Amino acid sequence: MKTELGLELRGLTTGYRERRGQEQRISEGLDLSIAPGELVLFMGPNGSGKSTLMHTIAGLIPPLAGEVSIAGEALQGRSLSETARLLSLVLTERITSTTMTVRDVVRIGRYPHIGYLGRLSASDEAIVEDALGLCHLEELQARPLSALSDGERQRTMIARALAQQTPLILLDEPTAHLDLPSRLEVILMLRRLAHETGRSILISTHELELALSWADTVWLLDGSGQITTGTPEDLVLSGAFERTFGGAGLSYDRQTGEFTALQQHTQPIALVGEGLEALWTRRALSRLGYEVLDSSDFLPRVTIEKGCWWLTTSSSSPRSASSIGELLALLASSSPSSPSRP
Repeated sequence: MKTELGLELRGLTTGYRERRGQEQRISEGLDLSIAPGELVLFMGPNGSGKSTLMHTIAGLIPPLAGEVSIAGEALQGRSLSETARLLSLVLTERITSTTMTVRDVVRIGRYPHIGYLGRLSASDEAIVEDALGLCHLEELQARPLSALSDGERQRTMIARALAQQTPLILLDEPTAHLDLPSRLEVILMLRRLAHETGRSILISTHELELALSWADTVWLLDGSGQITTGTPEDLVLSGAFERTFGGAGLSYDRQTGEFTALQQHTQPIALVGEGLEALWTRRALSRLGYEVLDSSDFLPRVTIEKGCWWLTTSSSSPRSASSIGELLALLASSSPSSPSRP
């Protein structure tokens, strides 16, 4: 389903009108857009106004100024049924129904398009079937929601949004309750659906790793209500993630895209080795507060050879460990001044 326009925000100001007519503004003058077929992940610190903007785009909160436009049509002033033909919304809340089946839930997506009698036509059922197929739910369609995993439930809600056949899909923390494999499965499915169906998809999330790996575009909302946009890679290089999420106790590594807690190194230690074993040994030592040196002469020293870790200190001959966990135990027992486990 291709449209000439996706989502457009023109001069949008979000916030709330209080009883005496006063305005509490959160974001002002936003000019943003999402193209058809584009997957955008929306991030920001807690309390920065992500939910307010998402609710404004969804038509649940009126804008204080400016306009939200979907597929070239202004959203403001439309009825709920008219809005439901332009955008579909997938919320964080879990569905607790024990009687509805997967197909029942997906069929709900057709109700904005049917008459007062609420009967689905053959073409409506075909659209439901297509949505089930796109989300790989064909074999689960007769199951009650109570028999599904969290990941399967989330795929069901996405299929319902697809059956609604809107140009824009909004998702609020769709991976919040999922384990790591299910989070990856859902985000990859949404990326594929955006690209294959031409829908604009906007996801509010806290998952930095998913945003860096799979978003076409990232929106970063800072504490002042301003949004920086760009590809994940450009935002890393420009320092936008550091400015948005950084703090006095955090360090951001632009090579890995990860935040780490700053620690005061209490003792230097040498590390000699290569490959993945050396990489993860370095991470473990740094996590415990050691300053890791690249030296073959300094003591204490960890040497990695053929899957074995050798710890050499000034007070004892080399001792071996068969894992990083055993190595850390040796370090803890080797000196009373060794950094302690957190």
